[in-house]
Amino acid sequence: MLNYFAKNIILVLVVLLGVATAGAQDNDKILNRQYADMKPIHFGFSIGVNFQDLNITNNGYITPDGEQWWADVPNHSPGFCVNVLADWRLGTHLNLRVSPGMYFGNKVVKFQNSLGDPLAPEQSHYRQQQNIKSTYIVAPIDLKFSARRYHNIRPYFTGGVMPIFDLKKDKKEQFHLKNMDVMLTLGMGCDFYLPFFKLCPEVKFCFGLRNLLEKNRPDLQDDPELIRFTESVSRISNNMVVLTFYFE
Repeated sequence: MLNYFAKNIILVLVVLLGVATAGAQDNDKILNRQYADMKPIHFGFSIGVNFQDLNITNNGYITPDGEQWWADVPNHSPGFCVNVLADWRLGTHLNLRVSPGMYFGNKVVKFQNSLGDPLAPEQSHYRQQQNIKSTYIVAPIDLKFSARRYHNIRPYFTGGVMPIFDLKKDKKEQFHLKNMDVMLTLGMGCDFYLPFFKLCPEVKFCFGLRNLLEKNRPDLQDDPELIRFTESVSRISNNMVVLTFYFE
């Protein structure tokens, strides 16, 4: 499902690039903000949407009463993100960018007992779900590799790391995820040089490095109905696709 959103986001960027290219060919004698890329440092801000996912490794654990639970995130809903930007010029085609901000979103984890009866009157022994809401403080650090400017457009690629901290409150639920993570990021976008500012749509793919699943659950030692879900999973890691619009 996350691949579906990623393909649609890339399609939007391609359409925007095509429109911008056509506009640039019609106005090839007008170069907006000719010296914008010569500044040693400049600032901006961004708004965007994010699609959060969890990569869940199920281990096939069977409970003493014969249940085998599997977890997945089958659907994704868009979240909101806002950042500020500081951009340092390192060379003609290379920039260092720091863009701290906040990401808001949620993931709905679906649990299903593969050995259960879908027609059983007590459905909690066959299927359950957990809504994991996230409020991330993020601090992306990226290197931006830009192509040569073509009229009023300039495509680029980014790569970097993004430390994140989740402000969520701990609750007694099936999964308890750790608050801190570090994500590797890969992105691509395009600078559109407008008369008064640069508009930079960008899509970024983020891959979490840590196992976020908290296996030590003293709060569930006396609750076998919930601890079985933690025991059924070996690893949970973050994945995310972010569509951002920078104004520089």
